[in-house]
Amino acid sequence: MSWIERVLEFLALGFVLALGVVVLSIMVMLWIDLRQTGDAIRRNYPVIGRFRHLFSKLGEFFRQYFFAMDREEMPFNRAQRDWVGRAASGKDNTIAFGSTRSLTEPGTPIFVPAAFPPLDNQFASTDPMLIGPTAREPFVAPSIFNISGMSYGAISKPAVEALSRGAAEAGIWLNTGEGGLSPYHLSAECDLVYQIGTAKYGVRNDDGNLCDEKLREVAAHPQVKMFEVKLAQGAKPGKGGILPGEKVDAEVAAIRGIPEGKTSYSPNRHAEVDSWGDLLDMMNHIREVTGKPVGFKTVAGAVEPFEELFELIRHRGHDSAPDFITIDGGEGGTGAAPMPLMDLVGMPIREAMLMVSDLRDACGLHDRIRLIASGKLVNPGDVAWAIAAGADFVTSARGFMFSLGCIQALKCNRNTCPTGITTHDPSLQKGLVVDRKYRRVARYAQSVIHEVETIAHSVGVAEPRQMRRRHVRIVQPNGSSRPMNVLFPRRDPENANVK
Repeated sequence: MSWIERVLEFLALGFVLALGVVVLSIMVMLWIDLRQTGDAIRRNYPVIGRFRHLFSKLGEFFRQYFFAMDREEMPFNRAQRDWVGRAASGKDNTIAFGSTRSLTEPGTPIFVPAAFPPLDNQFASTDPMLIGPTAREPFVAPSIFNISGMSYGAISKPAVEALSRGAAEAGIWLNTGEGGLSPYHLSAECDLVYQIGTAKYGVRNDDGNLCDEKLREVAAHPQVKMFEVKLAQGAKPGKGGILPGEKVDAEVAAIRGIPEGKTSYSPNRHAEVDSWGDLLDMMNHIREVTGKPVGFKTVAGAVEPFEELFELIRHRGHDSAPDFITIDGGEGGTGAAPMPLMDLVGMPIREAMLMVSDLRDACGLHDRIRLIASGKLVNPGDVAWAIAAGADFVTSARGFMFSLGCIQALKCNRNTCPTGITTHDPSLQKGLVVDRKYRRVARYAQSVIHEVETIAHSVGVAEPRQMRRRHVRIVQPNGSSRPMNVLFPRRDPENANVK
């Protein structure tokens, strides 16, 4: 027998064996499907019914890459993600032929071009802004665009390191998120905002209450510039945070002060805060203990609570006021939250920021309380709108996740993030190379700031914080647009020239 005949005989034997394995596998699956009681489709259509589950799983990926148009996807579409990707890579972010955005969709903001915009020698850099004038160590914040809260534990070690180094490179602040202060936040000389969540991770005693000694230890780090008391975030207002047990390794447990390997649930609110008065007392206590500016983060739902807050501040005096308020829109994101809260609870940032800035300014607190806008603001137009609406600063989490390489795989809560951002699996984390990714973080921040300044110059002002509501028009249901200052007039005519 020649060698060719032997090869053919071997291939034929291999084919028969493979065919036998396939037939046996189908028979096994057929037997399993007919006996199982959990899936009616598989029970009635054994083997073939499995394809429905497979295609359902693959559908989101096929839609993302092959079927969805540039502006169709949620929560972020391809056009938004591509802009961040090009900005982070330092590539040209110009486009050709025309916009793919529908300019007749109700709610779309359109900036009003000036007839005679400022020349290059009439531009002004955005001045740093003082936060916390009554604190022993006020913070002079240099940037209008900063990194929102993402906890170590919810995101990985290399992700935190890249964000920290990128923030230092770009001159912006990094919010720690509610997971405490890790060595990776301190790996670069960036400004940090320490977030105190309802579980008080990192600054709690054995009973879970606020510990003054630990507050002082955190405040002793010169990089920690402010403290943010988290009441709620947009993706889950009224619900505490969830950190799956598979993400709670020994280091995360030590930093947070929680048991290793067990899922950690934050309370839905601070147990000792039953009113605005309690909140002001808590913030003033933290300010006194740490010497740093203190504010809070929340989600708006109605005008009455904020009216009560600002009236109480006016009664107690401006020194009792929070140094800043972060308003997160109901469209905000997170790694894990119940769908009803993510979909249905909380006022969108495009309504909430206008309402809160009106109330603050009408009470004469414009220069005392800084407003920070958060919630799905990742592109320059979003940031420019928020500043025109009344925000002093804008923060983004998911924009910076995209700059790290996030592909919107929607696996943040499963410890299987394919880009290494939200996983503690070393085999997946290796894909996130800090020395390359931190530069992307910095370039993205710098690009946003540069293009927000470009928008400001286009509407006729020298720098972004000079933009006002009159510089924006909002598209109406009939396709026409109206000035934002007409749609949302100031409550106090004396503040007509205030943002």
